Amino acid sequence: MKSFFASFLFLVGSCATLRHSEKVEKLRNSIQFSDRELVSQYMATISQEELKEFVYQVASDKYMGRMTGQPGHDSLCNYLINYYKTLEYQSPKGYPDYKQIVPKEALPPGVNSSLNVIAFIEGSEYPNEYVYITGHSDHEGVVEGLIYPGADDNGSGTAALMEIAEAFKMAENNGHGPKRSLVFLHVTAEEIGLYGSKYYSENPIFPIEQTTTVLNTDMIGRVDPKHQENENYIYLIGSDRLSTELDFIAQEANETFTNLELDYTFNDPKDPNSYFFRSDHYNFADKGVPVIFFFNGEHEDYTKPTDTPEKVNYPLLKKRTDLIFATAWYLVNAEQPVTKEVL
Repeated sequence: MKSFFASFLFLVGSCATLRHSEKVEKLRNSIQFSDRELVSQYMATISQEELKEFVYQVASDKYMGRMTGQPGHDSLCNYLINYYKTLEYQSPKGYPDYKQIVPKEALPPGVNSSLNVIAFIEGSEYPNEYVYITGHSDHEGVVEGLIYPGADDNGSGTAALMEIAEAFKMAENNGHGPKRSLVFLHVTAEEIGLYGSKYYSENPIFPIEQTTTVLNTDMIGRVDPKHQENENYIYLIGSDRLSTELDFIAQEANETFTNLELDYTFNDPKDPNSYFFRSDHYNFADKGVPVIFFFNGEHEDYTKPTDTPEKVNYPLLKKRTDLIFATAWYLVNAEQPVTKEVL
């Protein structure tokens, strides 16, 4: 009797595993880019030259290291605002000039009020569903007389948002606007504790419950020591924690367009670095929104005044930006939003 019962449990477990495998395979096979030519067409408008121009701009000494609440960061925010005005992006209703003020009361003691910058394209079919692409615009400021330019952290992510925004705007102008609303969110105060994204997630301009996904870019322009022999990679963090489907979408985008090595090392919940909790996507994930954190890992110039623009790998930054663009394209144009289910 004991032997039979053990055999019965084995059969039940095997059937459950088979059903799970079939469900996973069915989901994976359902994710296919039906408009590859369009994606490739607008992906081609993302250029190394413009990414380089934007990184050099964001990391310029004139912004004095972009410290939260300081004039240098405010000046960079005005530069970003003028950029979105030039592209003729929409500003959220009730928030003229793309500004969300983060009051000093929401920031650590001694830090002045600061700005989140928000621009969006309204979706043509599902305007009340929102996909975000985020990246922090602040950095370390001036420390002991030295400017911390933050070319990789996070000039690289800021440049990526700007190029992706231009590509989507070109597509919209040519009659290929997104089905869902697409939001570009440059947040402040990441370096001092994720306060800008925390404030936004608690005071959202667009409803959090209607936010389908967040793609966060924070340091995507360099190569870490682990990958010196093979720079063709990007770390994905959080992509499967709240939605297996979201992770599969990123994988499909990569296999179709970029062929990077997707490194999940830092996605391990037991990883001692705890990067999942250390960038702005976390404040959305904490409210149940599926997220992906795109990251290149730490390098010798991380949080140092030597994180300068000439050290950014621009061909690699282009390739990583392409992956984020393709992933976003699928998310805003799929017939259904991603399922908040982990298989």
